[in-house]
Amino acid sequence: VQLVESGGGLVQAGESLRLSCVASGALFRVAAVGWYRQAPGHQRDLVASITSGGRTNYVDSVKARFTISRDNAKNAVHLQMDALKPEDTGVYYCALREKPLGEYDYWGQGTQVTVSS
Repeated sequence: VQLVESGGGLVQAGESLRLSCVASGALFRVAAVGWYRQAPGHQRDLVASITSGGRTNYVDSVKARFTISRDNAKNAVHLQMDALKPEDTGVYYCALREKPLGEYDYWGQGTQVTVSS
């Protein structure tokens, strides 16, 4: 299984970015996918996730600003990030598991998001 992220970049506070994660070699239709963020000097934390059935979950700090979605026809998951804040800065990783619960088994290489104030 391979996960490839894209869409990161440098933006100013209040602007938007859309991250994408494309999976290959996975049973994508039954997979749950999560987006993690690792800020400098911090651990990697789950930001948003989506189940195979489309149920979504968000960490409180991004609710109403971030939207996770999936396109099963393209084996892709997107993270729309609006009203970005400097504290959203970090490396964003896509993770996938081919089962409803448990640890994520596969990880992408990460994409850098930097939000300037």
